[in-house]
Amino acid sequence: MLFNSLTFLLFFALVLFFHRLPLSWRAKKKNLLVASYVFYAAWNPPFVLLLWISTLTDWYVARGIARSAAASRRRALLAVSLAVNLGLLGYFKYAGFLLDNLVVLLRMVGIAFEPAAPDIILPLGISFYTFQTLSYSITVYRRDAEPSNSFLDYALFVTFFPQLVAGPIVRSGDLLPQFATPRQADSRQLGWGLVLFTFGIFQKVVLADTLLAPSADLVFADAANAGALDAWIGTLAFSGQIFFDFAGYSLCAIGTALCLGFVLPENFHYPYAALGFSDFWRRWHISLSSWLRDYLYISLGGNRIGVSRTHLNLMLTMLIGGLWHGASWHFVVWGGLHGAYLVIERGSWHFMAAATALRGRAPRLLAATATFTVVSVTWAFFRAASLRDAAHIVATMFDGTPAALVDAAGVATVSSVIAATFAAQWWLRDADLEQRFTDLPLVARGLFLFVLLASILLAPGDDRAFIYFQF
Repeated sequence: MLFNSLTFLLFFALVLFFHRLPLSWRAKKKNLLVASYVFYAAWNPPFVLLLWISTLTDWYVARGIARSAAASRRRALLAVSLAVNLGLLGYFKYAGFLLDNLVVLLRMVGIAFEPAAPDIILPLGISFYTFQTLSYSITVYRRDAEPSNSFLDYALFVTFFPQLVAGPIVRSGDLLPQFATPRQADSRQLGWGLVLFTFGIFQKVVLADTLLAPSADLVFADAANAGALDAWIGTLAFSGQIFFDFAGYSLCAIGTALCLGFVLPENFHYPYAALGFSDFWRRWHISLSSWLRDYLYISLGGNRIGVSRTHLNLMLTMLIGGLWHGASWHFVVWGGLHGAYLVIERGSWHFMAAATALRGRAPRLLAATATFTVVSVTWAFFRAASLRDAAHIVATMFDGTPAALVDAAGVATVSSVIAATFAAQWWLRDADLEQRFTDLPLVARGLFLFVLLASILLAPGDDRAFIYFQF
C-alpha cells in the first residue's frame, strides 16, 4: 500500500475516523495495531509472521535481560535477539548475495558449482523494523531504559504503520512513551500533518518520479553509451530523485503520524546544504546514521581507542551501512567511499573546521557546493546496476565524450530542479520548516498548497514504489 495511492488515502481516512471516535485509549491502540498489520499485509500477508517473530523475540529477550543480574545470561539473551533478527535479515536479504560470491570463489580455484537459484523474496521493510526491534533489546541490555510493561504498546511500537516499511527508524524512547497516554491531534497538529503529507507526495510524485526519474533511468539503463553530459545529468538527476523520493516518504510518515497525534523524529534536514561529510550524515537519513553511530560505531570503540582505530571504526561502520542498503558490491563501494570521505575529513579536521568556521557566506557556500558535488558523484555507485556501470559513468564525466542520451529538454529540466533544490536547502539550512511556512501570509500559504496539489493531480505519474522499499 503506497502513500501515493488512492487506496492509502481511503485506508488512512478510515483509520483517522476510528481514531477520533469516543473510544477508550486501549481500544484506539488496538485499532492502530490492527490497521498496521492490514497495511503491511496488503503487500504480502504471510510476511506478517516475520513481524510477529521479531516482536515476540525482542519482547521476551528484553524482559529476560531486565530480570537477569548475571552478565553472562544478559549477553546470552542479547545474542538470541541478534541471532534471530540478523539471521532473518541475513537469510532474506543476503543469502543470494553470499551464494553468488561463493560460486565465484569456487570458480577461481577451479571448482564448478551451479546451485539452484534461491528465489527468495525480500520482505518489505525488513531492514527497518529489524533495526528498530534490535535497538529496543540493546537499549534494555545497556540499562538505558526499562522494558515496556505493555505488550500492546510494544507491538504497536514495532509495527506502527506510518514508518513501518521505510522509517524513520524510531527508538523505543521516542515512541513508547507516546503510547502510554491518550493521543489525538489538535487542529494545529492535524493541519500541519496534512501539509507535511502534501509536501511529501509532491516531492515523490512530481519532483522524483516526473521530473528527475526519466533522465536517471535513461542514463543508467544505457551506461555504456552515455556521454560526459549524460553522465552528469543522469547522476545529478538520481541525486535529486533519491532525496525527494526518500525525504518525501519520511515527510508522509511524519505527517501521517502527526495527524493521529504522534510525533516522529525528523529524518532529513537539508542534507544537500551540508558543510562537509560529517555534516551530511547528520542531515541525511538521520535515524539510520544515528543508529549506526550509537549501536555500531560506539560499540566498536568509536573514537576512544586512538586515531587508527577511529578511522577503522568509521570505515567499518560505513561499509556495513552500505551493505545495509543492498546485497551488492556497488552498495559496499558506495559505503566505503563515504567512509573514506569521513576518514579524510577527520584527518584534516583542523583545516575543515577553519574552512567551515569562516563567517563569510562565500566560503561556506563553496564548501557546501563541493560537498554536494562529491556526494552526488558517489550516488552513481548507489544507482548503477553494477560496479562496471558505476565506474564507467564516473569516468565518462571527465573524458569529454559527446552526449548521446539526454535531450535538451531533459538537461534543462534536471539542471533547473537541482539548482532550485540546492538553493532552497541552502536558504532553509538552519530553519524550522513549520515556522517558515506559518510565517507566510495566509493567502500565500493557500496559493502554495493549491499549486502543489494541482501539480500532484496533473503529474502523469506511474505509481512507482518508493526507492527505499527495496532495502
